[in-house]
Amino acid sequence: MKQWLFAAAAAAASVLVLNAQVQRPDEWKSEGVIYLNHSLNARLHPVPIQAVHLGDGFWTARRKVTTERSLPTLLDLLEEHGVVDNFRRLSGRPDLPRKGRISSDSDLYKWIEAASWALASNETSDSDKQKLRGDIESLASHILAAQEPNGYLDTYFVGDKTHLRFTDLVHSHEGYCLGHLIQAGIAYYRATGSRKLLDAGIRFADYVVDNFGPTKRPFVTGHPELEMALVELYRTTGQTKYLEFARYLFSGVEKDRLKLKDPDIRYMFSGKPFTSHTEFEGHAVRALYAASGATDYFTETGEPAYKRTLDLLWTDLTMRKMYITGGVGSRSAGESFGDAYELPAEQAYAETCAAVANVMWNFRLLNLTGDARYTDVLERALYNGVNSGMSLSGTLYCYRNPLASSGEKLRNPWYDTTCCPPNIERLFESLPGYFYATSRDGVYVNLYHNSELDWRLEDGTPFKLAQATSYPWAGDVKLTVTVPHPAGFTLYIRWPSWASSAGIQVNGQPISADKRGSYVPISRTWNSGDTVTLDFQMQPTVLVANPRVSDEYGRVALQRGPLVYALEQIDQNGVALSDIFYRSGTPIAIEARKDLLGGITILKVSGQAAEKPVEEEPLYEPLSNALNRAKRPVNLIFVPFYAIGNREPTPMEVWVPISKFDAGTISAAAVNLERHTETR
Repeated sequence: MKQWLFAAAAAAASVLVLNAQVQRPDEWKSEGVIYLNHSLNARLHPVPIQAVHLGDGFWTARRKVTTERSLPTLLDLLEEHGVVDNFRRLSGRPDLPRKGRISSDSDLYKWIEAASWALASNETSDSDKQKLRGDIESLASHILAAQEPNGYLDTYFVGDKTHLRFTDLVHSHEGYCLGHLIQAGIAYYRATGSRKLLDAGIRFADYVVDNFGPTKRPFVTGHPELEMALVELYRTTGQTKYLEFARYLFSGVEKDRLKLKDPDIRYMFSGKPFTSHTEFEGHAVRALYAASGATDYFTETGEPAYKRTLDLLWTDLTMRKMYITGGVGSRSAGESFGDAYELPAEQAYAETCAAVANVMWNFRLLNLTGDARYTDVLERALYNGVNSGMSLSGTLYCYRNPLASSGEKLRNPWYDTTCCPPNIERLFESLPGYFYATSRDGVYVNLYHNSELDWRLEDGTPFKLAQATSYPWAGDVKLTVTVPHPAGFTLYIRWPSWASSAGIQVNGQPISADKRGSYVPISRTWNSGDTVTLDFQMQPTVLVANPRVSDEYGRVALQRGPLVYALEQIDQNGVALSDIFYRSGTPIAIEARKDLLGGITILKVSGQAAEKPVEEEPLYEPLSNALNRAKRPVNLIFVPFYAIGNREPTPMEVWVPISKFDAGTISAAAVNLERHTETR
């Protein structure tokens, strides 16, 4: 087993390797989505996907659709739009034209990564595994045949474009495609033990590392992604040159040699020292990928300046620039962050890829620190901002995920820029690897779902943890421990910040828990059959935004458990959403509807509707007229945000205006604002 140790000198920012041994042939069986077993700064170590068996439930249904519908139909579309032919034309079919955008290679690599995680999953049927592995092997043959002897591999920069290689790093996406090739190769290796694609990624990575750097040709990641991949390649191979090149990319030393302009640097979120950032700006996905890679780098090296920067950026995101859904990126121009508190609902861009990146980044921060606040953000983005990105059928996708719409069609089977579909698929297929982690002293339960963890403690003791729950529709969880002999360790149970209270019992005996939004440690000698039961109060919560979020001032949103809710006009008995108002203090009823949208829990509340359509009111009028506008009672039905747009195009909104601002309403809003702040 490889063993290496880092000494991070802040002044020199150097990394010293004391020992690096060749991996065991079966090491891949122990590697999770990110592999942290030898990362000295990581508190948690994710378990491999193969160690988790998911039972029936919320994510099992979503992942089944992903495996059986999404992956096959998307591969067909990649074939139809020439993405696979782009490789075939370099390996015996020169008559085929090059199709698609400059970075289309990455879409195929992401599909392969998603299919690889499906191969690793215990829930994928044998027949689906056989089909997926055959597809990957076929695709790999075309990819390997297209790779040049020196390792270079990009289907765009060939033929009459060969001379353009690495001449426009701001826009070429060559590093981005390389990063996704590496990640596809690592996923296939960790699922099957096959090094076929991994070695292709290594050859291309070696080409870049050997030819670029501070004393060679300059390099920059116009679309950060390669940084994450290089650190994970280092974790997989033990080769420090990949970690050192990641450090070079984060150093931002090439601005002058590459003649980078400040607008490009802000947009890319690269090109200047990562540690000089104090807030998020520019392209949301690029910025969050850069932060994810920097978290990986810090996890390996411990350079203090990186942690300070990461803390500043996380505070900026969660306190000023993140939607209630966990979506990120408010501006369509540049798919970018807006200013602080610039979070419009209907104009929200909130690209699916950005929500995926939000999950990826907070997953890394969680494993670095063991801090549940990162799991809270991960869960918010996963259940809402990511989950809305793929239809319940698995064949339609949202590129952007606004929090209000006038009824336009949000879901489509294909986009010319088709980064989001395979991105959401690779996250869903890798999801079992997010549920649990081990640490030196025990086991962490990050997410709740019917499942069984069949793994080992870090002292080698075999260990099983069975989880039974109705989450996210109810807050009941039962955990059952199985060990071969009495074993002393700590079981860390997450108390989500959205839950106002948590009832926790061990073998029927209550235990105290002090703080929501934290992991509750239960340290004892465990025997087979020991149980932990959890009861999280899952009452709907009425939330308001910070008053500086001007677009949502005077409006409220509903959340129950981890799920954010929305109104769709199709459910409101013909009442236009523009005429609907929320009545503060009104009881909220909960109703399970197995017949609706794949089986959901809806929220029902008494609201009001304007007697006269609001669009017929004057553009401006006295305040007294607006406050005393005639309204009639209506019954409002809220559905989970992730399920919007799955029936027919219809107006939708998350933030609903309050019917009247009186002293009681403002007071209640202030209380809920404080509650909302605590959850963030």
